[in-house]
Amino acid sequence: MDLHALMTGIGFFKSLRNSTYGEQRPRQRLQATLGARMLVVDDSPTICAVLGKMLGQEGYAVLKAGDGESALELARREQPTLIFLDVVLPGMNGFAVLRALRHDPGTRHIPIVMISGNQQATEQFYVQRFGADDFMKKPFGRDEVTTQIGKLVAAGRLVVRQPSAPVSVSLPELSPLALDAIPDIAMPDADQPHMATTSILPEPSLQLAHG
Repeated sequence: MDLHALMTGIGFFKSLRNSTYGEQRPRQRLQATLGARMLVVDDSPTICAVLGKMLGQEGYAVLKAGDGESALELARREQPTLIFLDVVLPGMNGFAVLRALRHDPGTRHIPIVMISGNQQATEQFYVQRFGADDFMKKPFGRDEVTTQIGKLVAAGRLVVRQPSAPVSVSLPELSPLALDAIPDIAMPDADQPHMATTSILPEPSLQLAHG
């Protein structure tokens, strides 16, 4: 093999290696607008704290509700950008809250991600969808939360954050010690919240709000 062929071959493999490994960049996550209001509905204070921490560190303002009635009131008054809605709630369950939000002209446009660690609720949701935008199963971590938001941004359901905007904000209501004490994974029944005594399954008459 002559010198020219050898150098050409070496150059080719260097180029191939650089294009395969050296120039790969992680895909930028799609985020909703900085300060977008996210409503977390769960009767577990731990789940609310964990999800609130994740969202706050991503630059979102967090609203919290521990039951369905409070969630409806907050949603109508505050008009959140996105709602994370637990299925199993005391009194009015998550599917009933979803139905009320979708039937209300003032809230029917709000994206909703259902969350649950209940296997029956998970299976029922995937069979019929029931009008929510998506479902997130407990346990979940930061990656699952940011993925859900990114999917809604990509689908046009949330407005995309500009690249120049910061990716996180501080949580002034929590001390650094209190913030560090919040887990990074949302586990089902983390603090054994009150379980609703009524059936979690929604009525079959609910109309789908989105495809």
